[in-house]
Amino acid sequence: MAAIKISDLEPSDELFEHQRIICDPGQASLRIDKFLFERLEKVSRNRVQKAIDAGCILVQGKVVKSNYKVRPSDEISLVLPRDPIQEQTLEPEHIPLDIYFEDEHLMVINKPAGLVVHPGVGHHSGTLVNALLWHFQHQKKTGSKGLPVMPGNAADRPGLVHRIDKDTSGLILIAKNEFAMAHLAKQFYDHTIDREYIALVWGNIEEDHGTITGNIGRHERERQLMTVYPEGEAGKHAVTHFEVMERFYYVTLVKCKLETGRTHQIRVHMKWKGHTLFQDERYGGNRILKGTIYTKYRQFVENCFEIMPRQALHARSLGFIHPVTGEKLLFESAFPSDFSQVVEKWRAYVDARRQLIQQEME
Repeated sequence: MAAIKISDLEPSDELFEHQRIICDPGQASLRIDKFLFERLEKVSRNRVQKAIDAGCILVQGKVVKSNYKVRPSDEISLVLPRDPIQEQTLEPEHIPLDIYFEDEHLMVINKPAGLVVHPGVGHHSGTLVNALLWHFQHQKKTGSKGLPVMPGNAADRPGLVHRIDKDTSGLILIAKNEFAMAHLAKQFYDHTIDREYIALVWGNIEEDHGTITGNIGRHERERQLMTVYPEGEAGKHAVTHFEVMERFYYVTLVKCKLETGRTHQIRVHMKWKGHTLFQDERYGGNRILKGTIYTKYRQFVENCFEIMPRQALHARSLGFIHPVTGEKLLFESAFPSDFSQVVEKWRAYVDARRQLIQQEME
């Protein structure tokens, strides 16, 4: 089976770019599609047209059509899916996919923990992209309906609209054509995509709900880590809303809604708040941060670590507007087995503690 060239994008969960163009005072009247095609480097006419059709091109803050003619000093704002550069060759791989929804425009996939989304350094095979390439090529062979891959001059490639970390489980959205990609990228940029994650974190979160706001950027010394910077100092603006679901004395089950989509956002925001994700090795959650000194408790936590050898984070729900039908779609994914087992163990631990306290009071 022939290999397909695909990009190795810079790690980010926002796979779109925002540009702002101010027309010169002497700008001649010109159709905006022609103007952008001539102005933007390495952007195909088809990509510009699909972005306009999807409402991703604005002039003076208003959506325009292809026949709009630019004027002197016009302010043009555009959101485009990042265009790939042909840097490496990937082979399609027959990796099973848990597909929640698929039509000719998009897919919603329930990603298992441990599966890398996009190829990169150290991960040139065995990724979700490799699996998608096989799936789409199989569709072509079997005559399945729909556009299997993103069309374009540079390469045929799956349209990754966003990412989730390798060891995070849950729902991820895939575009299957340029129009869907542009439309969905605009929804992410406008923060109208509904994303809810479930996390198990160390410590007892006192508030029932709240909002964490803090710029997120790469750590100055530990380049594999992200960190929170004081507002305006460095990094990118990030907002996470949280609500407590259950408290288990030394850990808390919490649901998080993302207003923005920064790399490691929930993991970094919760650590900054003092509640590192349970079993998050990269950010120090893979050791006992709260609890007793008793051996039985240590054994209990270590057993939980063995059951779930990854950070306790699950992308549970995903809601968006279908780019073609305009229908509001909402999908929800149940806890994977490792996550549910650990939660049940903590529930049993709490019940045992309560029974012991009650016996002591009697």
